[in-house]
Amino acid sequence: MFTFSSLQGALSESAASQSILELDGGIKILVDVGWDESFDVAKLKELEKQIPTLSLILLTHATTNHIGAFAHCCKHFPLFTRIPVYATSPVIALGRTLLQDLYASTPLAATTIPSSSLDEVSYTKQSSSHILLQAPTPEEIVTYFSLIHPLKYSQPHQPLASPFSPPLNGLTITAYNSGRTLGGTIWHLQHGLESIVYAVDWNQGRENVYAGAAWLGGAGGGGAEIIEQLRKPTALVCSSRGGEKPSIPGGRSKRDEQLLNKVKSCVTRGGTVLIPIDSSARVLELAYLMDHAWRADAATGEGQLKSAKLYLAGRNIHSTMRYARSMLEWMDDSVVREFEAVVDGSKRVNGTTDGTKSGKEAGPFDFKFLKLIDRRGQIEKVFSGVTGDDTSAIGKVILASDSTLDWGFSKDVLKQIAQDSRNMVILTEYPTAASDAHPSLAKSLWTWWKEAQEHVAETSNGESERNLDFIDANRQALEGSDLAVYQTWLAQQRQLQTTLQSGGASALEASGDVADEVSESESESEDSDNEQQGRALNIATTMGQASRKKAALTNEDLGINVLLKRKGTYDFDVRNKKGRDRLFPHPVRRRRADDYGDLIRPEDFLKAEERDVGDGQDTTQAGKDEEQEQLGRKRKWDNTMASAKSQGPGPSKRPHLARNVSDDFEMAMSDGPIEDELDGIPDDPDETATGPSKLVYTKQSITVNLEIEFIDLSGIHDKRSLHMLIPLIQPRKLILIGGNEGETLTLASDCKRLLAEGSVTIYTPKVGTIVDASVDTNAWVVKLGPALVKQLKWQNVRGLSIATVTGQLLAVQKHNERAGSHDEDTVNKRIKIESLGSEPRSEEAEKSTALVPAAKDTPVEPLLDIIPMNMASATRSVAQPLHVGDLRLADLRKAMQQVGHAAEFRGEGTLLIDGSVVVRKTTAGRIDVESIALPTDMGPAAQLGGAFYAVKRTIYESLAVVAGA
Repeated sequence: MFTFSSLQGALSESAASQSILELDGGIKILVDVGWDESFDVAKLKELEKQIPTLSLILLTHATTNHIGAFAHCCKHFPLFTRIPVYATSPVIALGRTLLQDLYASTPLAATTIPSSSLDEVSYTKQSSSHILLQAPTPEEIVTYFSLIHPLKYSQPHQPLASPFSPPLNGLTITAYNSGRTLGGTIWHLQHGLESIVYAVDWNQGRENVYAGAAWLGGAGGGGAEIIEQLRKPTALVCSSRGGEKPSIPGGRSKRDEQLLNKVKSCVTRGGTVLIPIDSSARVLELAYLMDHAWRADAATGEGQLKSAKLYLAGRNIHSTMRYARSMLEWMDDSVVREFEAVVDGSKRVNGTTDGTKSGKEAGPFDFKFLKLIDRRGQIEKVFSGVTGDDTSAIGKVILASDSTLDWGFSKDVLKQIAQDSRNMVILTEYPTAASDAHPSLAKSLWTWWKEAQEHVAETSNGESERNLDFIDANRQALEGSDLAVYQTWLAQQRQLQTTLQSGGASALEASGDVADEVSESESESEDSDNEQQGRALNIATTMGQASRKKAALTNEDLGINVLLKRKGTYDFDVRNKKGRDRLFPHPVRRRRADDYGDLIRPEDFLKAEERDVGDGQDTTQAGKDEEQEQLGRKRKWDNTMASAKSQGPGPSKRPHLARNVSDDFEMAMSDGPIEDELDGIPDDPDETATGPSKLVYTKQSITVNLEIEFIDLSGIHDKRSLHMLIPLIQPRKLILIGGNEGETLTLASDCKRLLAEGSVTIYTPKVGTIVDASVDTNAWVVKLGPALVKQLKWQNVRGLSIATVTGQLLAVQKHNERAGSHDEDTVNKRIKIESLGSEPRSEEAEKSTALVPAAKDTPVEPLLDIIPMNMASATRSVAQPLHVGDLRLADLRKAMQQVGHAAEFRGEGTLLIDGSVVVRKTTAGRIDVESIALPTDMGPAAQLGGAFYAVKRTIYESLAVVAGA
């Protein structure tokens, strides 16, 4: 059984992606936790209902449309953190930086409390209060992403199930490269007879940084067939975005040329080019393209780009680029070869701008011309004219997040350049519309560009004297009645968590490290309000939510818990109290363990480069620690380094720890020639309010005179790739999601025409619609005859017993227990299925036919028995040997080393044995063994036919060779 339901993104203008896949046995899989730029918490209501029934979660891309709501769900849905999550390592690392950038850039991501919820606890209508929920802190985001299980491509994995999930019964998940983003994933799920491929927002074409999708074998595959693992699935879930988009004439090189030509035309007249991008996915492709274009321009000496300044702006962009340098193996082979060429060189050049050095002497992401900006003050200084000579004559190119232009540095840059006609904004993605009433700034600009393209004769640019409304959202601390309403709402929510969630208090207690023993009876209906609040707050304590500690609560709200929450409080009046308020609160620390031992906290084993936030806070507080440092207090590393510098240039015996980076990547820290003026800009003040706050909107209308251009660099599949690959994949069921209504219906009609008539069932579900896409199979139970069972030869492969069966299918009457013993011989007579008219009938066969009458109501069952002697010779000639099993090179290496052979890996998927035999495993599962003749030292390689035959013998021993005989 397989049913599919889309929670967001199906037949919708919104690009957010959330899907529920339900398999046989009640297994529910959530694929992606996306959000759109509206950050509407109402769109997560259906997901919140599904959380207690989820078995696991899969993530596909490190973009807002696919993981934007992940931190919000971990923060505000307590059971969400108990569900196992699986993703590739780049998605985990870049997703962490993306959400840290998101919550640091806009308070809208924290989302507001619905007005309907506030009206229930207030006597006055609170429709315009805009009270914010507590946003996840950077430390919490790091913790949430540390819980995700990392996977590699093409490695089958049997996942763990959540505590409230039914058994997975052999479910296997496998990640394959999807292209478009670093670590982007096409998921293959195998469960029983169901083979499901989930592929959204993939790209088959190779790009500068990203390899193509793994449909045809990935980078370097070059095959004409879909790989075996993804071919002929029982169900294919595919996105329809780009279903009407024509392919770019000239391919990737023509696309890059168009972009650079637009940039050159603007910077030569002294203008500024703004390219809005995301902060984790497509930013790597554009940053690599622009920096290498500057390198090529400097090498050729043309000078059109050399005088222009190139910037990349993002609040967490340094961490993003540091992660990119450490994950080159996930990129295209050309990037890996470029890095290997740098490593093989005599020295590493970084930060040169004179053009005298070759561009290949710097690594792929060791930018020579691209300057990274992570503070608003640096952007203001770039436009203030302090950083250099007259900026009116110097062109600038700024890549800034986010692509929607609704938050991030791209919005600030647009305000600066909007009124100058020399400037230009280049949109690189088709903007989506999360709300028709409030379109994003990128959507408005794209609409103007579209109108200009349709009316080219009327105006050249189409943006003369147009006004654009900029709406800024800021935080403001709650005061007065708003604060009282928020506290009342918070107490009510904690009560609801006690009574509405499945399992009540016991479910919440199991989700935290602290558990209170629940001794109250459910029959007590006369509990006071204080008692209910105390019970709710006790249960909320077990959830371990950091935001609960920051809320401003009175002693009456805390109840008996005031003894734990308030310092210096040692007495509580229990007179006339009932229930919990009569007992001293005693939290019991539970030691979390399972059958394999104690559970490990992954955050205790983070790498140095993953402790971005913690190290950053230590650095910002270094000055305070120096002032308050007293005798006997342990000094931090940052303080030690500062004191060592102040003492002089003498050698230090203590190791120097670089900020936010490990020793392995210390050489990669130079992000280019950052100017001293920009590097000296102080950090932006922390605008995040720790206590309860609300949103305050300010509106500003700015006249837009700049030039608007659009070049598609989104990297999403187009119409040609969809029409070419879907027929090659040959799915039995096709489910189209992730596009608007026009794109989805058009692609569905095209697929009906391309695929064989009636061979594929195509679904185009709406949001919330459940589609039954179970595999259409017919299964029969066949009984084996005793004589056939005695002849079976079983072989063991990885704990499974395998045997081949060659027999004759017969139909026999079912044994009737109520029949007398005199009918036993008659019941066991066999009736052959095939007609015996052409064969000579023996006397025994005639007797059998005579004894068993051809009654319609006689029950029969299929029986597989041995083949008669006259048919055995013909069957034996047709049967071919069959190899069953999956050979792992790691197991082969271990087996060869145990018998005395030298075995080592040489590259991915290649095993070298005794220096003369090479074993390769292709993406399709084929094993290739090659050997050359080399003199041996009379070791194991010279015994029993040499290393080549020893390898072949070991391979055959690890597989089951079965054949019908």
